[in-house]
Amino acid sequence: MATFDQRKDAFENKFAHDEELRFKAMARRNKLLGLWAAEKLGKSGADADAYAKSVVLADFEEAGDEDVVRKVKADFAAGNVAAGDTEIRQVMQDLLIRAAEEIQAGR
Repeated sequence: MATFDQRKDAFENKFAHDEELRFKAMARRNKLLGLWAAEKLGKSGADADAYAKSVVLADFEEAGDEDVVRKVKADFAAGNVAAGDTEIRQVMQDLLIRAAEEIQAGR
């Protein structure tokens, strides 16, 4: 019975660790997306960092990526930046890969 409990605990610990890594990767991806969008919006320095933080916080509105896409898209429309859903989602996908690699590398 002890072996079963140890396996169960190991599985639960791995699941918790994987979920933590996934959360960190998504948050980092959203920050990188925010910095990308800030550059397109003509923001730099502290303004770009503040904007990136607002993109990270936008992800907590609802499950999934729609809240982030909606925010960036609305900000682009307000700033007269031409970028559609496809481009934003492609950048998100590329940045998620980069974020996961950075986290795996301990950066």
